[in-house]
Amino acid sequence: MTPRVAVVMGTRPEIIKLAPVVAALGPAARPLATGQHWDAALTDVFFAGVGMPRPIQPLRGIGGRDRAGQVAAMLTGLTEWFRSDRPDVVVVQGDTNSANAGAQAAHHLGIAVVHVEAGLRSHDRAMPEEINRLVIGAVADVHCAATAGNAEHLLRAGAPPASVHVTGNTIVEATRSTLPDAARRAALQEQYGVRPDGYVLATVHRPENTDDPARLQALLHALGELGLPVLLPLHPRTRAALAASGAVVPAAVRCTAPVDHPTFLALAAGARLLVSDSGGVQEEVTVLGKPLVVVRTSTERPEAVDAGFAVLAAPGAVGTAAEWLLRPGWPEELAHRPSPFGDGRAAERIAALVLAAARVPALG
Repeated sequence: MTPRVAVVMGTRPEIIKLAPVVAALGPAARPLATGQHWDAALTDVFFAGVGMPRPIQPLRGIGGRDRAGQVAAMLTGLTEWFRSDRPDVVVVQGDTNSANAGAQAAHHLGIAVVHVEAGLRSHDRAMPEEINRLVIGAVADVHCAATAGNAEHLLRAGAPPASVHVTGNTIVEATRSTLPDAARRAALQEQYGVRPDGYVLATVHRPENTDDPARLQALLHALGELGLPVLLPLHPRTRAALAASGAVVPAAVRCTAPVDHPTFLALAAGARLLVSDSGGVQEEVTVLGKPLVVVRTSTERPEAVDAGFAVLAAPGAVGTAAEWLLRPGWPEELAHRPSPFGDGRAAERIAALVLAAARVPALG
């Protein structure tokens, strides 16, 4: 009998990282979209980009609420949905409000919870995602850790050893399968008016950067001083913050509409440098072999830093970090370094663990 696996997703990174798991699960997978990201530029285009039909969306009115409102509404709505259409197992990914609510709803109903990308820790409780990680870690039954370091965090926190599995991160296979070929990459770079190895690609969306007008302006100024043209696809939160703060965008920085995942990877592959506050970008650069300045006060992905791909920096130190990453010979070295996030077989390992948690025979 085919199991019923609810795969909960609500944000762009979840769509990207869970797509290989949904594919590996085949007919067992029942993707559910919470609506946490409500902008079509952050959802619909990404479902299409990963070849996933738009999932069931049992909830309404989630996007745009504050964090407490989102988690409360999703917890209530998902609990009702799981009661009426009970799955054998629920899969959640990462550290979003959607993952938090999905894990809690399943746990309270006695449904097994599989946590993909388990064990990340920034040790910064001011970061909303850190609280989500701690909550999910407390209720998950199966922890799919991307790295041995992530697994160690879970074991130290008291997770039963038999529940913790090092699977690698699905971002490796997602990036490899989504990256356009050389001809398409060249066409996209030409479309955006940039030359290979002659520009910076930046993304900014975290509240620590967007919600502080002085910090946002300092970051924009730093981007403008890098000596290369900068492409900055705007997240809706960043666009709103720029309008509200009246921040001045330097002439060297060109703001664009959000881009789909293949386009982003094509632009990232051709960039000389990336500057971002994204968690997923910290992983993707290790697959693409690119240097990255992480504009954050802390990171839950030290592997990218430890492997030499990334440097953590405040807005005022972006230029110094960029100089270090672009020192002679280093970009060439990174281009040949293996990713610390696995071998590209994470999804098949995770699917096997999900089916085992569902207590049904493996597919095929």
